[in-house]
Order: sequence, then C-alpha cells, then structure tokens
Amino acid sequence: MADGLWVFAVLGAGVTGLLMATASFAEDAEAGPHIHSVAIRPGQETRESIIEKAANLVPSPRQAAFHELEYTCFIHFGPNTFTGMEWGSGKENPAIFDPGQTLDTDQWCRIASEAGMRLMLITVKHHDGFCIWQTRYNDRFSVRAIPWREGQGDVLRELADSCRRYGLKLGVYLSPADLFQIEDPEGLYGNESVFRPSVIPTDPEYFTTDPMRVREDRPEGAPVFEFETDDYNRYFLNQLYELLTEYGPIHEVWFDGAHPKPQGGQTYIKDEWFGMIRELAPEAVIFGGPDVRWCGNESGRTREAEWNILPVQSLADSGKDRPAEDVGAIERLVLPEYEVYGEILQANYLYYLIPEINTSIRAGWFWRNEHEQAVRTADDVFDIYERAVGGNGVFLLNVPPDKHGRFAERDTACLLEVGRRIRATYGDRSLMEGATSEFPQLLDGRLDTYWQPEVDTHSIEVAFPEARTINRLVLQEAITTVGQRVARHALDARVGDEWVEVAEGKTIGYKRILRFPEVTADRLRVRILESRLTPTLATVSAHYYEAPLPALEITGDPDGRVTIRIPEARDFVWRPHGQGDTSTHTQASIHFTIDGTPPTAQSPRYDEPLDLPEGGRIMAVAVEGGRAGPVTEAWLGLAPATLRVHAVSSEHDDAHAAAKAIDGDATTFWHTDWADSPAHPHTLVIDIGQTRPLAGFTYLPRQDKAVPDGMVERGEVSVSADGQIWSEPVPFTFGNLVNDPSQRTFLFPEATAPVRYFRFVSLAGAAGKPYAAAAGIGILPASVSPAQP
Repeated sequence: MADGLWVFAVLGAGVTGLLMATASFAEDAEAGPHIHSVAIRPGQETRESIIEKAANLVPSPRQAAFHELEYTCFIHFGPNTFTGMEWGSGKENPAIFDPGQTLDTDQWCRIASEAGMRLMLITVKHHDGFCIWQTRYNDRFSVRAIPWREGQGDVLRELADSCRRYGLKLGVYLSPADLFQIEDPEGLYGNESVFRPSVIPTDPEYFTTDPMRVREDRPEGAPVFEFETDDYNRYFLNQLYELLTEYGPIHEVWFDGAHPKPQGGQTYIKDEWFGMIRELAPEAVIFGGPDVRWCGNESGRTREAEWNILPVQSLADSGKDRPAEDVGAIERLVLPEYEVYGEILQANYLYYLIPEINTSIRAGWFWRNEHEQAVRTADDVFDIYERAVGGNGVFLLNVPPDKHGRFAERDTACLLEVGRRIRATYGDRSLMEGATSEFPQLLDGRLDTYWQPEVDTHSIEVAFPEARTINRLVLQEAITTVGQRVARHALDARVGDEWVEVAEGKTIGYKRILRFPEVTADRLRVRILESRLTPTLATVSAHYYEAPLPALEITGDPDGRVTIRIPEARDFVWRPHGQGDTSTHTQASIHFTIDGTPPTAQSPRYDEPLDLPEGGRIMAVAVEGGRAGPVTEAWLGLAPATLRVHAVSSEHDDAHAAAKAIDGDATTFWHTDWADSPAHPHTLVIDIGQTRPLAGFTYLPRQDKAVPDGMVERGEVSVSADGQIWSEPVPFTFGNLVNDPSQRTFLFPEATAPVRYFRFVSLAGAAGKPYAAAAGIGILPASVSPAQP
C-alpha cells in the first residue's frame, strides 16, 4: 500500500462499492498553498524550499479544533486501580475490578468542567488488555466477565452520557499492547496467524473461522470495511469499530507506543486503523498518528521552542515519539533523515503535528492509595498549564479515579483551585478595555484576522488609556490561515518615559504565554526578532495573575534538623520536570506547629532549622499581608543519625554497605552482593536506639538510574524488643517502582508494642531482579505517623 493511501470496501444492501480516501498531504495538495502536510522531493530540496514549505503548513480543521481545547482530562481506570500496580500482567482475576455502586462519572465531568478541561480521554483498554466497555470480542477479561453489575457494567457508556450532560468532548485510549491476548493460551497477540480477507465488523461467532461474515447488529447505516488482517489486527479493528460507532462522537483516539512484552513478531496495520478512524470519526484527532504527538516526557516538561512542523517517513510512522529538545528546528528539517530512539527514518514528508503535554496529577498513572501517593499542588499544575497551553501545546492531565470510582478529595481540591486561577487570570479581559493599536485586528480575539508586516519593521504596539499593572501577555499567530513562523520574539513595556524589555520567548504558534514580574506600563511593544518567512500575529492580550501564596517544602537532615522553605520553583517528586514559574516569588513569613493544630499567623515563626531527632508531625503555612497559603504537612521519622545497622544478610562493598540505607542521603544506597548472594530473601535489621512503639516505615528505592536493579517490590517486616524474639511478619508490596521510584510509606494495621529492632526482608525484586537495594529506610514512631485511611 502506498504511503498516504487508504483503500477499503464498503459493503451493504448486497452491493459492494469501493471508496478511496487519501491521507492529508495528498488530499490537500490540490487545495492551495496552505496545507497541513507536504511531500519532500529527495535530492531536490534546498534549505530555502524546506523553510518555505514548513512556513506554509497549517493545521487541519480537526487539528485546529483540538488546539482550541487547550486543557483536557486523562482517566486511567481499570484493574490496576485495585491492585496498586502501574502495569498489569493480563493474568489478574478480572473480578478484582469492582467500584461497587459508587462509580460517579458525573462527578468526574463536573469537576473537570469546573477545572477548565474540555475533553475526557479514558483508558478503555490499558496494556493488561482488560476492557471497561461492553465489547463483543472479549467475554473473559472485560466488564462482561465480572460480578460488578452482573456483567452488564459499561464505564465508557456512563462517561459518554456524563460528557453530554456537561458539554465535554470524549476521547478513547485503546492500547495496541495487550498482555491478556499474549498470556492467554488462546490469545490472539503474536499468534502467527496469516493475513486474510476480513470484514469489520466481524461476526464474533465466526471471528477466526469465517472472518468475512459481517456482524448483523452493527448500527444502522454504519459502513462495513474489508481489510487483509491477521487475528490480532482483526480483534483490534473490531474493538475500535465498537468504540467509534456506539458511544457518540469521538474527538480523540489515543494509541500508546509503550509495550511491556512484545511477542511473536506482531505487527500493526496502522494505515488501516487510521483510515477507519477517518471514516467513522471524522472529527477525531489521532494521537500516535498523523495529528497529535507526544511531547517527549511524562513529567510536564515543555520546550522553549515548540515547532508543529516535523519530518515524517510515512503515515504509519507519523506518530512515533520525538524526545529531542530541538525536535522541529530548521537544522533538523533540512536533513534527509531523522532519528527516533536510535531508529533512522527517511524524511519523506513534513507534517503539522500538535504536541500533547501529558502528565499525572498523582505520583503514577493509576490511583494507588491516599496515605502515601503524592498529589501535585495547584501551583505545579497551574505552572504546567501556562507552559503547556502557553507553549503551543495541549495539556492532558491524568486524574485517576479511586477504587470507588470517584476523584479523590486531594485531586479535586487541586483541580478546582487550578480552574479558579485560569478563570481569574485568563477569563478576565478587563485589562484590554480601551486598549488601542495601529492594527486593531490584533485586539479582536480571532485567529483568522491578523497583522503581517509589509516592510522590515517587525514590531507592533498596544496602548492603554492609563498605566496598568500586568505580569502576563498572551500572543497567537495566524496558524490556521498562514502557518507557524515566529522563531524568536520579545516584549517591551513603556514605564514612565522609558521602554524596558520585560520578557522574551522563542516560538509562538497557537499560543504563547509570556510570564514576567509585574510591571506598570501605559504601552506595550512586541518585537519579532526571527521568523520563517514573513511573520504574523493574530491576537495580543494582557493579563494579571494574582499568585496565591505557595505550598511549602519541609525536609529533614540526618541529624533531625528540619528545614521549611518556600521553593523557588514548583516541582513534583514523580518524574520532576525541573521547570517552574519564578516570576511571582514571594518573601512571605513562615509559621509552623508541631502539636497537630493548624498553623496561623499567630503560630511560632520559622526563622532557623528545628531540632526534631525524635521525628514529629510538622504543619507549616506561608503568611503575607493578611493572606495565608495552603497548609503543608509532613510526618518525619526518627533522625537517621539515631539508627544503627544491627545485622545484614549481605552487602556488595563499602560503597554499598547497609549503613547507606539509613544515612539520610538519597544519592547513596545499600545493595546486596552481586556475586555471592544474589537470590531473595535478603535481610536488614535496624537498631532504633531505644524501645518505642512503631507505626510503620518508609522505603526509598535507589535513585541513581532508571533500571529496576535492587528495587524491592515485595517483602515483609517484623519487630523485636530484644533482637531475639520477633513478631509475626507483616507483608508489604510496592507497585510500579520501575516507573515511579519515589519514596513509599507502609503503615502497620495498628501501632506495635514498644520495640527496639526493625527487620526488613525482601522477597521479590521489581522486574524479577534477584537483588535488594535501598537508598533510604525510615522508621516512623507511632506518635508521629499519619492515620491509616
């Protein structure tokens, strides 16, 4: 099949007709100079011709509509919600999926809408293969196979209905990877079946014996497709057909590139997938395909320069991940090849591809628990929103429901606060009232009217009736009619009689939010410093963000000295992005308590580190000018310096001695001997110095690299007063350590009797590794630990 050409048969009423649909670059090549993909002529292009082609690419109508969504909600919900794992095995008992009668998709949509989100994207099938809709093609590992709602439950149906009630669009994530179909003896994934003519939708009774038999209960008027498929691609296409024809309009289809366990040389016929989506869901953009691409990380990190025009080898390769920092730079576009994770691909086309910045509100994609799974602050989420939406992308924030099928309280509070900030900052255009410009089209809020200079003076000015205080400026290019062109720009403000540069940026594209310390000015000037061909600006608007006081950061050192501070940039323990907004940094005072009462402006003021070698429950708040920020709370265990190693089964060498697990330094770690004692169990006994009741412990996996070597996934702990007689071991399991190597907290069902010794035993390592390692093991005395939920 030629790149960019989809051919499928449409069958109905006893008549077979042939329809042909072309990919976007062939389809639009005759429409005029502004298209959303274009072929590159091997050996015939110059740097100038590549720049001209790139500068004239525009989004398709479906892509333009997707740009305007800006902020969307990701829902990870499935068996992993109930097991605490991030990637399931496909071998779980499907009955573990049981949200009871409390599943509330209306709650999801109500909160998402108030947060400013405009689309709900749900994992209808994650990598484990479990299906949360009423699929006809899997009655053994899906909602059809479980007691919940007597096998009639349909999470997607409920969400689709809720989306309609709350005016939200709907998207579906369908994982190409499928561990159930790999692990099951009758599984279809990689079963080496032959490709043969097949109709979609296929009669499930004759799925493998006669794949040319059409399913009789397809929706009225829905087309029938004929493809050459193997068993798994036929299974996948049939499920895709169900999703696109039975749940109302679908506006995004999400294909994940991750795969936990490839098998049997299974290949995907993506051209056929994409072609069927175009026919059945013409408004849907395809992530992992020709419309939307991954931003290169899962942490919320954004690029300073985010170009939407990228080289592509073929339609099927268009969705491959692009992790490079300068992914769309001209220096890359002019090369005949491009690299994706070591794979060299030919640059045969240029595509307009929207970056989607996806990350999770929690430390992990699935809900795990409430006592140790961290949740982002509103500061962090709002910062990512401004950098993602204001960095020419779409922000996809994962909000995983809990095991009751509801958004948890901490997640909800964060979302509602972020929504309030978005409305207060960008929903208010009062700062533009009375503003004037030589180019009034810049002030009408439309992308299809724009300024484009006819001479070399690439700057515009906006005047206010009087001096106004701002700290945000929003710019947009005429991407739908001209294309993305601006490579570098700057903002000046006239303060008194002087022009002062207050911000600079690189690309603009759909939207750029410039952030800067507040300035009071009566006139603004935007200068375009570099562009691909003649630049455009479509909208300019000024805003003011009144930053709430930030959440604080509480840390302890090995001697039990506790530091409380205002972080310079907001970040998160899970896959930190290393970026943040420092334009509104505050000099607020900090007040704290250690007796469990909420702190106020009258509480003790923090001026120097606190000495708490016994640990403690610390609550702190930032206060400034009558305002108070959110209360930050931390439970700190015994000071590492008070702990001693009593016994250890093995240690590799002095650099990886058992003492490294209790030294309070996350950069060092204990590791068992690689050679002489590689198999579990491994044991570490800690002397806590004096007898006291314990509430639990913390475990920090090694932090030096992303490999799972030594991460303890399953084990048991016990305690003793004398180091001789031990309590009954209590088992623990820490899921998703490979993808989320953050600190875990384990609490005993109830406080122990007074003890002096703590025994940690590893029974299994992440990814099947036989070693044990720990960058930190902390001991929580009963007096300071959080309550078990």
